[in-house]
Amino acid sequence: MTAESVFDRYRADVDRPMRRLFAAYGKPRYGWFAVGVLANLLAQFASLAPPLVLGAAVNKLSGQTYSLPLVPESLLPTGAEPLFWLSVVFIGGAFLLTGLFTYVYGVAANEFAHGVMHAVRVDCFETMSRLDMSFFDDKQTGETMSILSSDTENLEMFLDNALTGAVRLGAMLLGIGVVLFIANAYLAVITLLVAPVMTLFTYWFMKRAEPLYAARRSSMGKLNTRLENSIAGIELTKTTASEAYETDRVRGSSKQLFDDTMAMLRLSYFYRPGMELLAGVSFTLTFLVGGYWLFVGVPPGASGQLQVGTFVSFLFLSQRFATPLAEVSNIIDQYENAKASSERVFGLMDIPVEVDDPADGAELTDVEGRVVYDDVRFAYDDSETVIDGVSFEAKPGETVALVGPTGAGKSTMLKLLLRMYDVSNAAETDGGIRVDGRDIRDVTLESLRDHIGYVGQETFLFGVKLSGGQRQRIAIARVVLQDPELLVLDEATSAVDTETEYLIQKSLDSLSANRTTFAIAHRLSTVKDADEILVMEAGRVTERGDHETLLAEGGLYADLWSVQAGDLESLPEEFEARVIDESD
Repeated sequence: MTAESVFDRYRADVDRPMRRLFAAYGKPRYGWFAVGVLANLLAQFASLAPPLVLGAAVNKLSGQTYSLPLVPESLLPTGAEPLFWLSVVFIGGAFLLTGLFTYVYGVAANEFAHGVMHAVRVDCFETMSRLDMSFFDDKQTGETMSILSSDTENLEMFLDNALTGAVRLGAMLLGIGVVLFIANAYLAVITLLVAPVMTLFTYWFMKRAEPLYAARRSSMGKLNTRLENSIAGIELTKTTASEAYETDRVRGSSKQLFDDTMAMLRLSYFYRPGMELLAGVSFTLTFLVGGYWLFVGVPPGASGQLQVGTFVSFLFLSQRFATPLAEVSNIIDQYENAKASSERVFGLMDIPVEVDDPADGAELTDVEGRVVYDDVRFAYDDSETVIDGVSFEAKPGETVALVGPTGAGKSTMLKLLLRMYDVSNAAETDGGIRVDGRDIRDVTLESLRDHIGYVGQETFLFGVKLSGGQRQRIAIARVVLQDPELLVLDEATSAVDTETEYLIQKSLDSLSANRTTFAIAHRLSTVKDADEILVMEAGRVTERGDHETLLAEGGLYADLWSVQAGDLESLPEEFEARVIDESD
């Protein structure tokens, strides 16, 4: 069974996502929407004129009365030729107005749709960029990309096509329905006999389709995550000859998407022919009753004569009435797809941010560089404690080095200073991290990070491929331009060769001068001149002092120094087990 993602948890709590979409993002653009709806109504009403004019002309040719709905006969000319030219003007004018109002409608509707989606897309990205690092630790980037691209595109398609199509359909059905009843109420009732059945069928389809669309969107997000992880790890895949294994994992995710897609399509392709059949029944009933009225006699319940031209107009209009009903499935398809996507969009937006600016946060200014860790504790979610009661002080301009086995909590310690995570102290303690006496949780994130320069193990560059040493030098240049009072070096030379390390280390020594510096290093030679060295094991500081003091104590630091110096014979028997246990 696939584990529930963070998106699934918050998506389930999203209430009425489409209403929320319109309330939050549609309201500022309702002006464009109103113009589009009005232009759409006028375009649809104008498009009804040609069939009516054609029917009136046929009536005149068959020796009957030339009449148009809503047009007083006193305003119509009496001669055949003037009526012909009037018909030409009506038809030409109707097509001209239809084209004009359709243009206005298209521009206004797209201003509304694309404006909404622009705002949604930007807000999604802004929300994502502010989420806690713990969110990105879960490696949800593939599913996040699916939301920022596929889901927002689905909403855009709905607003651009389905929503405007629904408005157009509603205007068409309303206009045709009114005209049909004016032309012949009896035949209008016949045409609309199947409407209740269509309504019930549509309601059934929507209830069945909703969970299927949601499942498909979730499967697509999971497949994107799988593909992204597989591509990012392609070097590991090749070096371990794991291509077949990775292909099987992608195959499994793709098969789940295939199954969910087919379940949705099977329902959709059952609904569409059903609606087309009902629309065909409506047209057939209209043709049957109208033809009977003309060729046999007045049908039961009807009265009066049915003119040939009126019947011709009625057939044209009833066909235009029935065909849009069969297209309701496309609108519902896009609506359900958009609803599932909007749930995921708002699910992302509703993920809480734990590490954020305080309500009355002040700017951190005039930093001298005194940093105090006071009984700092931290654990990822409900997992085992990573940092357990660490306390130390770094004076302005000092260099504090953190060393110890892999997994001891060194990087986490410094990420807490940057507030990538927040300390999680017990309620009875007042522990925390302070810069110049101010708790970092009481100042704004931007002002805190403006005063901290960070050089990590790997440097990310937008669009540029350089060697490891070149990237590290750019990272140093970034910090030089930033000119911070605090400097964090997280194994900044671990991924480069010895010659490059020497050059980078010289740059780092110059950079750290007169700055409060925190350095994590596995190569102890790079930090042996630090003012204080903290040795960490299992989230605790077990040794502290300068290089000479720690060597004299003969503890873990001295053992690690012996290993790196090649003096393996002097190591105690328990050293290997101690380091291995700590790494695990």
